[in-house]
Amino acid sequence: MSRLVYVEEAVRDHPRTRAILGRLRGATVVPCARYGEVFNPRRQSFRLQKRRPALILAAKHADPVLPVPSGYGVGADHDYYVSHVLNCPYDCRYCFLQGMYRSAHQVVFVTFEELAAAIDRARERHAGETVCFFSGYDGDSLALEGVTGFAEFALDLFAARPDAWLELRTKSARTRELLARDPLPNVIVAYSLSPANVARALEHGAPSLERRLSALSRVAAHGWLVGLRFDPLIHHQGFRASYDELFDRVLARVPAAAIHSVTCGAFRLPAPFFRRLRDLYPEEPLFSGPLEGRGDGLVTYRAELEAELLRYCRRRLEELVPAGKLFVAAVQEEVA
Repeated sequence: MSRLVYVEEAVRDHPRTRAILGRLRGATVVPCARYGEVFNPRRQSFRLQKRRPALILAAKHADPVLPVPSGYGVGADHDYYVSHVLNCPYDCRYCFLQGMYRSAHQVVFVTFEELAAAIDRARERHAGETVCFFSGYDGDSLALEGVTGFAEFALDLFAARPDAWLELRTKSARTRELLARDPLPNVIVAYSLSPANVARALEHGAPSLERRLSALSRVAAHGWLVGLRFDPLIHHQGFRASYDELFDRVLARVPAAAIHSVTCGAFRLPAPFFRRLRDLYPEEPLFSGPLEGRGDGLVTYRAELEAELLRYCRRRLEELVPAGKLFVAAVQEEVA
């Protein structure tokens, strides 16, 4: 199947651009001066683009290593996310990316070497302290691996930097690159997981829960450290039974020794992103649910429902997860 690919002038002759275009035989290639010409214009149809997004190959002109939002970490002294892609091929209704970007096109910043230099600068700023770099904030870490080769590059990079941590966060069932090499003790392969009924309703285009669990169990059996990311938690009728089944099912497939960390947090979005998503999908029941705006600028469940959801899921996970490995992203000050 042919694909539309925009190529920024600055990376037209970059070796990684040539490699990617070589993998996309038959693609229609369109030059552009800057990726923002295609990605940033107003009045784009996000929903229409999402059906068949274009690929944009570009240079990262801003810093590709940025501090994570509050509550995003898993125990390191300092946490950053790495921006090598914008957007995700999956169509999860709750995803903040759909509220943040005007375009559904997928941007790949092919200048990985500049990303590596930025990672080294961050490491130098925090010499002697633990630093974790999160891939999967601006887009899925593995879903485009067959095109970008990013994970292979990142694994080689962190193999040579044992003082730093890398998290590859994904909903993908792709395991080829991970199973083809020895596991690295400073890499976390983190899977975003939802109950099967929630995944069917809200995570359009993503691998099923069973496919993700199969990938997760293979990766863990190979020796990789894994992260379990139950985020966002979705409040719904019968949520206790849904999350009981999910937690039991996941933890039965993963040896405790393979678990680096477990996170959970209730559905939440910055208010402007929420309004944009609600306008994009006015028929989506999630956005007409028991939600409210908070003083910190987030929209999430009403306080009592959020507390109920977090309290229940935290206590269940505490029964199943080794001590010290659970991190709860709570919007409310107290959910105990």
